[in-house]
Amino acid sequence: MKPREPERHTSHPQPVVGPSVYASRLGALESVTTETVRLFHRLRMVAEEVHHQGESTAGRRGVLRGLYRTGAQTVPQMARARPVSRQHMQTLVNTLAEDGLVESVKNPAHKRSRLIKLTTKGKDLVEAMNRREARVFNRLTIPISKKRLEDAADVLRMVQSLFERQGWRRRTKNAR
Repeated sequence: MKPREPERHTSHPQPVVGPSVYASRLGALESVTTETVRLFHRLRMVAEEVHHQGESTAGRRGVLRGLYRTGAQTVPQMARARPVSRQHMQTLVNTLAEDGLVESVKNPAHKRSRLIKLTTKGKDLVEAMNRREARVFNRLTIPISKKRLEDAADVLRMVQSLFERQGWRRRTKNAR
């Protein structure tokens, strides 16, 4: 028998060859999602300890980091990137504005939808968060190669894209 070639990682789904291959991939996908959820909860605990939850919640940190990375955005743009409702994002932005971490400015592309940007205080806070996290990361011994970490990130992006497509909803309605 000819040895089986290793699967190639591509951004396109591989054709399903038969029920056993499908079941194997389904089991592997379940394993990835289970471990992702476990990692999410572990990272949330670490973040709460590093950033002192009362100081800034995960949602607030996420909004601040997003603005730091991308620059000024409208509330609807920020909501689509998460994905959360526009109303939820507006609530987060309002509390950040009350704390002096963000401000709204005119949007040259739209009369009514203002841009939200970091204030100097907000930028300073994000940079302080980044320094705290860097101290934690620098203390870790990482027994995983850079290549394997990059491959893991690629797999997570591919799995995420499966659920960002609208087609999965239609296929799961009959399973309810």
